[in-house]
Amino acid sequence: MPFLEFIAGSISGALGLAVGHPLDTIKVRLQAQSGYRGIFHCVAKSYSHEGLHGFFKGMAFPVLTTGIINSVVFGSYSNALGYLTQFQHNGQNQYKPASAGQVFSAGCFSGLVQVLICAPIDLVKVRLQGQTTAARYRGPIHCMAVILKEEGPRGLFRGGVALALRDVPCYGLYFLPYEVIRKALTETSKEPGAFAILMAGGVAGVVTWAFATPMDVVKARLQMSGAGGRKYSGVLHCMRESVREEGFRVFFKGLLLNSLRAFPVNAVTFLSYESLMKIFCPPAG
Repeated sequence: MPFLEFIAGSISGALGLAVGHPLDTIKVRLQAQSGYRGIFHCVAKSYSHEGLHGFFKGMAFPVLTTGIINSVVFGSYSNALGYLTQFQHNGQNQYKPASAGQVFSAGCFSGLVQVLICAPIDLVKVRLQGQTTAARYRGPIHCMAVILKEEGPRGLFRGGVALALRDVPCYGLYFLPYEVIRKALTETSKEPGAFAILMAGGVAGVVTWAFATPMDVVKARLQMSGAGGRKYSGVLHCMRESVREEGFRVFFKGLLLNSLRAFPVNAVTFLSYESLMKIFCPPAG
């Protein structure tokens, strides 16, 4: 049933987020702030000022809401792919495997749908993660209240264009390598095992973030604009100023961390999703 895909996506998303949030916090700080010399300096400075708690800043809100986001991503993808392939059969009432184009299109659609829900949630997460010494926001609700008071409802979607430019194509890329690698590691006519799903999910996450990181940097800087970060008027202004001040390498800030985080997070996410779908919809016979 379609709604079961949303439930499985919700639970798997929460599990994946719990695995990767500390590295995500370091990534956001490296991208949006210029006071760090590298990953280890950022980790050491964050720990000395805030302790272990600092690495989990902004986690409560995403944990409570990531279920919604991930359920939208996986549910939208599964249903879109089902729609694109529903009339495709080989003359014996057996459906052909989805083509690469169909997988990519369904992934892009899921990225577009989730951006509408994800933008305010991601903004609050980044604002809370970006706090180091002075705590401007007391928590996610207070953060949203301050943004609404100072910037109005439109402020909740700050960085939304950059988020869409990142997520729409990258969710197409996200599902494509997963489907290809999972199939390659699975024997014909057999169900994919845990190893195949873990590897496919992990590699899919790394590939996706390799393409997503440049726009992720822009998104993080736009979201911190007006909250202690440099002010930018839009995506192009942010890109021009960032290159002028730091060179093109600025767009790859956080790439190593994104890759290190992406493999375990997405391996866990896909494995839990596939396992839950087997529980909810056991194979016939």
